[in-house]
Amino acid sequence: MELVLNGSALADPATVGHKFARQYAMSRAGLPVPGFFCVSAEAFPASERTAAAFPGPGATTEELVDWAAAARGRIRADGLPAALEQQVLAGIDELAESEGLVAVRACVAAAADGSGEDGAGDPFAGLSDSFLYVGRDAVLARIVDCWASAYNPEAVLYRVRRGVDPTTARVAVGVQRMVPGVRSFVVFTRDPRSGADRRVIAAAHGIGEGIVQEKADIDHFFVDGPTGAIESDTVPKSVMVGLDPARPGDGPTVLPVPAGLADPPVLTDAEVNRICALAAEAEGLFGGPQDVEGVLTADGRIHLVQSRPVVAAGVLPAGTQDAAAQDAGAQDADGRTPWTNHNLTESFPGLTSALTYSQARVFYRMGFTDFYRRFGVSGRSLRQNQHHLSRMIGYLDGRVFYRLDAWYALHSQVPGFALMRPLWERSLGLTERTGTPAPSHRRPWATVLPALPRLAWMYVQQPRRLRGFLRWWDALAADSTSLEHCSADELVARYRRMWAEAEQRWGTTMVTTYFALAALGCTGALLNRWVPDGAALLPRLLAGGKPNRTLASVRSAIALAELAGARPELREAVLERPEREVWAEIADGRHGADVAAAFGQHLATYGDRALHDLKLEALTPRQEPWMILPTLRPFITQGLTVEANVADEARTRAKARQALREACPNPLLRAALGAALASLRFSVKAREDTRFCRSQLYGISREVLWRLGDRLVAAGMLDGTADLVHLHVEEVLGAFDGTLTETDLRAVALRRRAELERSAGKAEPPAYFTVPADVPVPVALMSRQDTDRAVDTTEDGVLRGLASSSGRVRARAKIVLDASVPPQSCTDRILVAKETDPGWLALMMAAKGIVVERGSLISHTAISGRLLGIPTVVAVPRALATIPDGAWVEMDGDTGTVRLLSEAELGTVAE
Repeated sequence: MELVLNGSALADPATVGHKFARQYAMSRAGLPVPGFFCVSAEAFPASERTAAAFPGPGATTEELVDWAAAARGRIRADGLPAALEQQVLAGIDELAESEGLVAVRACVAAAADGSGEDGAGDPFAGLSDSFLYVGRDAVLARIVDCWASAYNPEAVLYRVRRGVDPTTARVAVGVQRMVPGVRSFVVFTRDPRSGADRRVIAAAHGIGEGIVQEKADIDHFFVDGPTGAIESDTVPKSVMVGLDPARPGDGPTVLPVPAGLADPPVLTDAEVNRICALAAEAEGLFGGPQDVEGVLTADGRIHLVQSRPVVAAGVLPAGTQDAAAQDAGAQDADGRTPWTNHNLTESFPGLTSALTYSQARVFYRMGFTDFYRRFGVSGRSLRQNQHHLSRMIGYLDGRVFYRLDAWYALHSQVPGFALMRPLWERSLGLTERTGTPAPSHRRPWATVLPALPRLAWMYVQQPRRLRGFLRWWDALAADSTSLEHCSADELVARYRRMWAEAEQRWGTTMVTTYFALAALGCTGALLNRWVPDGAALLPRLLAGGKPNRTLASVRSAIALAELAGARPELREAVLERPEREVWAEIADGRHGADVAAAFGQHLATYGDRALHDLKLEALTPRQEPWMILPTLRPFITQGLTVEANVADEARTRAKARQALREACPNPLLRAALGAALASLRFSVKAREDTRFCRSQLYGISREVLWRLGDRLVAAGMLDGTADLVHLHVEEVLGAFDGTLTETDLRAVALRRRAELERSAGKAEPPAYFTVPADVPVPVALMSRQDTDRAVDTTEDGVLRGLASSSGRVRARAKIVLDASVPPQSCTDRILVAKETDPGWLALMMAAKGIVVERGSLISHTAISGRLLGIPTVVAVPRALATIPDGAWVEMDGDTGTVRLLSEAELGTVAE
């Protein structure tokens, strides 16, 4: 193997040691680490004579020291092989700057069990040698000295006393560009004496050897974790360690501190904060408290040269306690695994293809990993919970379900989840069931208070971060509008780059949902406290505000309908003639250049929004542009206009504000409510904006995968492009990457298609059920315990749900099981469905009211109902089983009630 390593080869602690593997990880994460390469531990000159001469662990100290001296002598006598010398010198010439100076450091490579120098369990730092300010001509000798330090007396005695065979040590050597530091520091991300949440920084002028070897005068800084308050303990500085300009060949030496630097603190408060921020990134990267070393150059830039674990007395490594607590409540009280698709069917209703599921599984894993990271969950905890992150959603009988034990275990790491859990469960429709793990804290506020400063800072920063996310996404989406001329390799590369970038950013959208739930809870609590019947008023108060991207797409469609309705020939064509034929005329400009431009702009901006647009098997206007036309028909026939839509929303908001003034005359209380409502409106808008981005993410992915599917058909690997949906994403990409383990994709697709067809013949699982935890899931499905609640009615026969958009209406019910129905069939009807997704907007706008079995106050159905001014009630259990198609129904979006009209009442209803 290669003996001089660079790049990804530096990631293996068994090859380069924990010290250098950690430096590589930091540099990959974007932390400021000077460039370096390593001489692999494979190059270490292990000597059979040395091992044979070892006197044994029971030898005296004198015998062990003598053996170590002999071993060091043999290594120094042998030197470096000539071939290795040339590799090292070539690496130095590429690495070092004009000064040609490098640092040469040793690190014992990790053992098979991960133990080793700078490891998490037993750091034992400082037992191998390091050399600074090394010139090119001395590097080879210093590498040999680093090898020899494997047998330093203190290293040999330490290993023997720890029960480690010293003959098994293998030393890797790092050669790193020497940064001309003028100040240095060591920062502990937790107080090493107690493990308290306090940063401790030791800083001195000169280089870090002055701190670790206690040869310099050192200032100390203490930074409180929750508040960020800085305390300093400074001393007069007279000596430091550095390079004497008059005798650079002598290496680091003790020097006087310049007079002007003797009294001021070594670090400013701003520098302390920057160092703490970098150390916190290292702590998050490695999943536990860190001891980080670094230097500041004359220009004030910070460079990190080392990070190792901190092991404080009586404190378990970060993540150990949390993981144990999470696993303790993984299953429900009966040891069964709970599953649900409440809320999830809004995105993935009914049977779902293998292609969609494989993509969704990646989305949930990568998006929530970034979400938890942003909330301060340590890297170690995330690694320990990889099994949960990989099974957040399951694929059961061809349908997508949440695996709830995974969600509870993961969400329990988020500050405030114990407090927000009831809201979260209600958003998933879980409030009616029993058997969920009990909250881990009796006083949930106690879990939130320590995190309040962080949460407040995240909340303040969220608008800026959201704007940054949207700028990034809009630029990426604009670059993906046309993939027509891309080669297969270009398509795969675009797909992988897009998802790799999303992996580092998509957590922002989940943070938005977190704050939306928090804002909903706070606003609801204030309304209930200060306003009579405040819960009923809340949906109306949420109307108004800046339009989100979903509403913008609706108004864009209304504008197209206005344009078509104003031109008799185009109106007739859209309403009466085949869509493909009419679209061809529009695209060719036969109805006017302005019409072609307007439709083209709508397609470019909103072409990924359609029915079931997160299901990759469902095509969108991006693939079939004529799909836009049927959605315009009810708008044209109803004569809808953008101006009227805006005016309706404004009237709804004005009426709600007037109702609030009457119900809550105290101006101070109204001001507080106004602030809470503004925060909630912002969060709801942001959530809907980012959901639109999610549709585009899936839309671009669909475009890439279907184009690759065309190539698989052309190559004879599939019978038709539609068979693509029965493959996994990695199988599609793997056909071009060369990573397939099963190359007969035709057989794979046929087998999975048959399995999905069998699933279609089975009874659909209920929205919530449990299965035995120790039985394979496909087998356990046959013994599931169904726990859906009964119809939520009272003796008066009224269905009750969650009031979501105000208004009272009577109309015939339109049962919608498949949203591909023509929008005009929903005109002036109360739409009744299990759930909706963003692609239902055309149906919603044609309807007089909306009733769905699932959802929450911030679900897409509720938001869309308010935006469109349509009475809406969500979370109405078994509405489909109770309301016949075509029955006369009365619904009240203010009280959340839905009821069938009696024969006597029907006489008063105008047909």
